[in-house]
Amino acid sequence: MTDDLVFYTHPMSRGRIVRWMLEEVGQPYRTELLEYATTMKAPAYLAINPMGKVPALRHGDTVVTECAAICAYLADAFPGAGLAPPPGDRLRGTYYRWLFYAAGPLEAAVTNKGLGFEVPAGKEMMAGYGRHADVMATLDELLSRQDYVIDDRFSAADVYLGSHLGWGMQFGGVENRPAFERYWQRVSQRPAAVRAKEIDDALMPARPAAPRQSTAPPAAGAGVCCCRSPAVVPAL
Repeated sequence: MTDDLVFYTHPMSRGRIVRWMLEEVGQPYRTELLEYATTMKAPAYLAINPMGKVPALRHGDTVVTECAAICAYLADAFPGAGLAPPPGDRLRGTYYRWLFYAAGPLEAAVTNKGLGFEVPAGKEMMAGYGRHADVMATLDELLSRQDYVIDDRFSAADVYLGSHLGWGMQFGGVENRPAFERYWQRVSQRPAAVRAKEIDDALMPARPAAPRQSTAPPAAGAGVCCCRSPAVVPAL
């Protein structure tokens, strides 16, 4: 098997995080688009990821799933991109800390908020993140004093953290605090982030055209339909 990079994804998924990371790395890769409930659950893909979810990455005979793991793997597999402190550098501790803070406390807190679940008072010790407010305050303190996770140096941790903050602010799981907005503006303007968004946006399934509405008044006794097509909300 060659050392080709094969990226399994859907444009309305967390695969957008990995696409951005791949564009930052700058190595050639092949995209395999999968569909929910069909090709994602087919035996061929289940042999790669038994969860039947995307994204996944195959690099030669190595398979990596989970967005944070893929970001960390790519940063180490292609050190020339400069997206992680090298092994032995103590900044690697800071890098790991915030990469997995985003993958653990932040994602759990935002997911629970989206589901309408609040940790009951007195039960915070049972939740890995404690309280949603504490998660937000911790990140606010970090991003109010520095541009990136590792001071003034962009890394794979910023790809992952930035993706979650940007998505969370868009859909209400993360408060639109000034420090978060400045950080998201900074990282989302990177050329690799812009390229990745353009690629995935172009792959979005076409939305059915809205029915044309007559300008004539409805006939007497006729029902008036005011239904709208549901908004397309990408899953992070």
